[in-house]
Amino acid sequence: MGVVVRRATEGDRADIVRLMDEAFRRDPVSSWVFPDEDRRERRHGALMSAFLDLAFAEGYVDIAEDGSAVALWWSVPAGAGHEDAGSAADGPAQLREAVDPDNERVEVIGQLTSGIHPTDRAHQYLHMIAVRPERQGQGIGTALITSVLDRCDREGLHAYLEASSPRSRELYLRLGFADLGQALALPDGPTMWPMWREPRLF
Repeated sequence: MGVVVRRATEGDRADIVRLMDEAFRRDPVSSWVFPDEDRRERRHGALMSAFLDLAFAEGYVDIAEDGSAVALWWSVPAGAGHEDAGSAADGPAQLREAVDPDNERVEVIGQLTSGIHPTDRAHQYLHMIAVRPERQGQGIGTALITSVLDRCDREGLHAYLEASSPRSRELYLRLGFADLGQALALPDGPTMWPMWREPRLF
């Protein structure tokens, strides 16, 4: 049975934030940003909500019709950087202030990913994809991503993302992404892999 994908709206907000919070609560990067579990319990959802705000304002959000998965994308023009892919140049500091002012890592993660984001070619930027934990491994995330990658192939568009775990990196490799430059080792934390995909020409 195929996965039906549609464009999410503000009416999906509460369900999406819940899904993202649930899916990323134990993610290596989220655990690094919020090393204290009690603090993560209190503030992680606010970070997911802020990311969703940016996607609704400046990008687009795809959701599986049954609500099992969601993907946040931006269309990034050539010559732009991460700051143009959903946040202003001072976006990491603003994000920290809005989400968890006493947590420097909220800002640091934004600064570090800004520094590795490619700027030379236009691309579709997959900021986040979340799949309900009990539905992971069923191909839903792949179907959600493929709906955009198929368009990239038809229109000759590049795609970019940062994998936040070895498992997700393996998935993206299977979908045609390749490592781009050096991996990003967070200070005293996990590794993130910048990855780039060339369009497949038919």
